[in-house]
Amino acid sequence: MKIAQITPLYEAVPPRLYGGTERVVAHLTDALVDLGHDVTLFASADAQTKARLVPVRDQAIRLDPAPLKSDLAAHMSMLGEVLDRAEEFDVIHFHTDMIHFPLFQKYADKTLTTLHGRLDMKDLPGVYARWSEFGLVSISDNQRKPLHFANWKATVHHGMPGEQYIFSPKSEGYLAFLGRISPEKRPDRAIEIATKLGKRLKMAAKVDAADKRYWEETIRPLVEGNPLIEFIGEIGDHQKSAFLGGAEALLFPIDWPEPFGLVMIEAMACGTPVVAFRCGSTPEVIEDGATGFLVDTMEQAIAAAGRAHLMDREAVRARFDLRFSATAMARRYLDVYGDLLARRPFAEAPIDTVVTPLRPLAEDRSFAAMV
Repeated sequence: MKIAQITPLYEAVPPRLYGGTERVVAHLTDALVDLGHDVTLFASADAQTKARLVPVRDQAIRLDPAPLKSDLAAHMSMLGEVLDRAEEFDVIHFHTDMIHFPLFQKYADKTLTTLHGRLDMKDLPGVYARWSEFGLVSISDNQRKPLHFANWKATVHHGMPGEQYIFSPKSEGYLAFLGRISPEKRPDRAIEIATKLGKRLKMAAKVDAADKRYWEETIRPLVEGNPLIEFIGEIGDHQKSAFLGGAEALLFPIDWPEPFGLVMIEAMACGTPVVAFRCGSTPEVIEDGATGFLVDTMEQAIAAAGRAHLMDREAVRARFDLRFSATAMARRYLDVYGDLLARRPFAEAPIDTVVTPLRPLAEDRSFAAMV
């Protein structure tokens, strides 16, 4: 198939530091190329990819030192480039929320849109009702709930290349927190869990401008006043294996409808179990007692973190390989692409790309269908 991948322009592909959506697009794109498909990636010029790159901005927006920049203008320019070349592709896969809908109505039947963020916002239902011809993919079943009526084609969980993460058979005795310092990620819970257990906690986290006050007033005093807590700051992919692999457990104490939670499978790839609050996607990602523990209260979280070192780290890694590899993710998307092509009029689908799709994943959530 000739596939276009359209990524947001906020981070490089893959990101140098923190960043989820662009990281997933990078791994999906490379896995599709490895599976023999003709893939074109529309991204900033600093992307690293096995696909054919169409650079639409000189660099990703967040780390661009220019003091004044327009993310809307950058994305509109990219969409214009994709629109000019739309006839070249069998499938155009968007990861840019809904911004392309008004421009691509003519090509809606050859597009797929993966939604990567939370969907419980006031203005979203009207958009997805108005442009209902666009097929959507969720990254967890839970993510769909606010927009249950939307044109969902499948749920495809994220995947990562296993070779990027080094399995660690033994931990170094600390707990880990990796993500953003923000109220919904609940770093305060992570600090409390570690403190009550008397265990070291290493925190590798990004502080966005929007969360700077929360960091300064709420979290920084907890970090600086506690000898058990080590704040590292943002880390890149090349640092994650050592950081996550050395931990007894990753603490994922969220307090919001997390659409997926990429850090959970990154930890699993290193053999590190996850202690996660039962919220959003976590019950779909964590197998309670097998790859970590699902908890509902702080008391349960403290107890789970205290026994996480007893888990079989090889078994945790094996579940990652089975469920969350980049190849597994790419194969699931190929099933969805095939279904998209099969639903188009035969005359519109190129002869060499007409396929008989497997049963859509949204209808069959068995392990056989997932892998």
